[in-house]
Amino acid sequence: MARLSVTGLTKSFSGRPVLRGVDLAVEAGSLVAVLGASGSGKTTLMRLVCGFESADSGLIELGGQIVSGRGVHAPPEKRRIGYVAQEGALFPHLSVLDNIGFGLPRAERRNRPRIEALLSSVGLPASYADRAPHQLSGGEQQRVALARALAPNPRLVLLDEPFSSLDAALRAETREAVVAALAASGATALLVTHDQSEALSMACAVAVLRDGVVAQFAAPETLYREPVDAAMARFVGEAVILPGAVRGGSASCALGRLPLARPAAEGNADVMLRPEQIRLATASNANAVAARVVGVQFYGCDAMVRLALGEVTVASRLPGYRAPRTGDEVRLQVDGLVMAYPRAGSEAASGSAELVSARGLQSPGRVATLQIEENLS
Repeated sequence: MARLSVTGLTKSFSGRPVLRGVDLAVEAGSLVAVLGASGSGKTTLMRLVCGFESADSGLIELGGQIVSGRGVHAPPEKRRIGYVAQEGALFPHLSVLDNIGFGLPRAERRNRPRIEALLSSVGLPASYADRAPHQLSGGEQQRVALARALAPNPRLVLLDEPFSSLDAALRAETREAVVAALAASGATALLVTHDQSEALSMACAVAVLRDGVVAQFAAPETLYREPVDAAMARFVGEAVILPGAVRGGSASCALGRLPLARPAAEGNADVMLRPEQIRLATASNANAVAARVVGVQFYGCDAMVRLALGEVTVASRLPGYRAPRTGDEVRLQVDGLVMAYPRAGSEAASGSAELVSARGLQSPGRVATLQIEENLS
């Protein structure tokens, strides 16, 4: 295993900057996710780390060795990086055994005990060694691709959106197997993805690329609970954002006076919390806020409930068994801490709220609501 360090990395194509000075550190033996929207520079960063492209400026160090820098560009085959592509990219004419052994020295390519041990490490039985790729499911192919990447003991494993082609159930199962295999091998890994739930559930730290720079680099819990700004809150998960004000170390908005996760400048602010923080309160809670249910989208294990608080509409994610009915009068409380971001401009007194998904989908009207997908991962 080796530490990956990226410092001041820049890259332009045809005069258009894609990376504008990326700094990133992946500690030896850890798994870090690089998250970003399409066009944020994720693929370019991956190709620069692998050596498929040359950087315009900046340094890439792997295990203390400069592999990209002023006058230095180590070719991909000299970097000892294992690569797992989106579709697995197995050789269709080779057996599983030969696919896994492909990256090994010629004398070791038919070392069956080692291949079987690698299959076991990714949660597959030894009998799969004689199968052809087309005899495997999509998730099994991805595990074989990971075994192939781990076979030559790389200094770094790079996973390029490896689960995007799998269905929801298979994706979750394969993620768990991949995380377990990487942890057992002690490999240093970089996961490049646009899937927020994938990044938050797999990585020990997440770097969010935005406009060619790392906008926030934090542990998954910190990234989700304390996004650096409102735009980050909108991007990572679902966010309820209300106009309000910060006074005396707390934030006031339509949901009441709420404690802050981090200190914020006093004055008008956008108050951010997550839908699951808005809960139904008991009648005895003196701080609860009255609301009326104006819509319910039921998903079984949970439900997204739209609630009117006078002129403002918010959304709450509740357990399915506690979902109220449209028209019910309820009382609300907020669990946990909220974030507040300085707000300026003519919208300060609009009284509008918004609920924005990770995809940033909004519907017209006074409240921007999430177009929810069936998979609430």
